Amino acid sequence: MSRSQQDFVNLLRSAELRITATRLAVLEILYTNPHADTDTVIRKAHAKLGSVSPQAIYNVLAAFVEADLVRRIEPAGSAALYELRVSDNHHHIVCRTCGEAQDVDCAIGQRPCLTPSDNHGYLVDEAEVIYWGVCPKCQKTTYSENADQ
Repeated sequence: MSRSQQDFVNLLRSAELRITATRLAVLEILYTNPHADTDTVIRKAHAKLGSVSPQAIYNVLAAFVEADLVRRIEPAGSAALYELRVSDNHHHIVCRTCGEAQDVDCAIGQRPCLTPSDNHGYLVDEAEVIYWGVCPKCQKTTYSENADQ
């Protein structure tokens, strides 16, 4: 499903955020580059808009996370990643070699990860699960390099 500029304008309005070229560009970048790190967003925003400061991008991402327009995930040992999929409690699988991340829906039932074996009195509203492995692309590279040795 593609999104139009108007969809992004409506998204900003629904969050009561000002509509700026930088904010629209960041939304478009995250839509076309799910799980982008900050450096990727900065580089693509610069290519799209010309002059834009890294601090402006950091501020936009922070505002989007605070407004629940964007989800920030932080795989251990990796740069923070940003995505637009915020409406559910899904998980991620991350490649140990290249850092690529993909969405993984909860395994069974509706939001099963929100029922811990012992909640210690907490009201649980989110769970983070990150699966780690090696993506198909890196598997091919690794196996072809090992075969050549």
